[in-house]
Amino acid sequence: MKRIVFSAALVAALAAGTFAAVSQSADPYANNAAAGKMQFPLAAPAGVDSKAATKSYPGAVNTGAYDMSKWKYGTAFDVPGGVKIWNPVKLKMMKGEKVTGGTLFASSDPSTYCAMANAGYDFIWVEHQHSARDWNDTAKMWATCPHAKAVPGVRVAYTDEREIQHALDAGALVLVVPTVRSYEEAVKARDWAYFPPLGKRSNGGGQAFGANFWGGVPGGYRQTINDNLVLILMIETLDGLKDADRIAKIPGVTAIFAASGDLSNHTGYRQGDPDYERNINIVHDAAIKAGVRLCGPLSWRDRPDFTCFQAGSETLAIANGVKAELGPLWNTQGKPDAGPYADKK
Repeated sequence: MKRIVFSAALVAALAAGTFAAVSQSADPYANNAAAGKMQFPLAAPAGVDSKAATKSYPGAVNTGAYDMSKWKYGTAFDVPGGVKIWNPVKLKMMKGEKVTGGTLFASSDPSTYCAMANAGYDFIWVEHQHSARDWNDTAKMWATCPHAKAVPGVRVAYTDEREIQHALDAGALVLVVPTVRSYEEAVKARDWAYFPPLGKRSNGGGQAFGANFWGGVPGGYRQTINDNLVLILMIETLDGLKDADRIAKIPGVTAIFAASGDLSNHTGYRQGDPDYERNINIVHDAAIKAGVRLCGPLSWRDRPDFTCFQAGSETLAIANGVKAELGPLWNTQGKPDAGPYADKK
């Protein structure tokens, strides 16, 4: 009886902790500049046209009429002494070292995610493109072990501001964007991934800002995430191949991914066919010319210049792990003569 009560209490405590982690810093106003300040000496007088669109204020950096194309970005988010790289995946990629992401495809169970995240990968690729899971599930998984050995990563469903905003506010440090079909689409993905001045990401709330995640990193999360985020764009279609060179050169792109399966799907050729290999090498050449990293499936870990890899799913990892653990005892189940476990004739 005591064990049952203890287990119930433990489950309740874990649930409460997960909920607290997910909901912390959810207030979008918590990150406003000088939040709560009640005096506004430069505010427009009540009911008066201040002419702010055509008239600058004394001491302002941007003078004259408002012109978006000439706007000089301010120093509010500068970090004294410079930004430190605290994302281990970004650090390895900057050094040209190989990184591997384990794929969490089917499960939304936090314990499964945490087991994967502490199994030896560099990051966990939580699948949203081909999975029915929602962002609440993913946020809870990340909140259960935010500082596991592997950093939280995700492949979003498509190039979309809401998808990318949810991923990053929930705590993603590796962002994979699939089926990028044009230079213009790639720019949008970059813009939604990064804060100004590099991009156009909204500075809202979310657990990424909280102390249990990245709120305590050197220099602060808002100030340093642009330098620490890993953005991987996937080239999977004929359209993407056409613009591969331009996509790879977009500022903020960390790597481009030669999508082995969908490049076959969209072109009609398989690995080893001359046409297929030409397409993969178009992505290769674009990465080399742009000086960004080149990603592909784990089976390509010995392919020249590839340094970023997607490994198998949690189900494959479990199967391989059991096989390695059992050795000669693997798959030696008994074979009765009758019943559901009997050999099928």
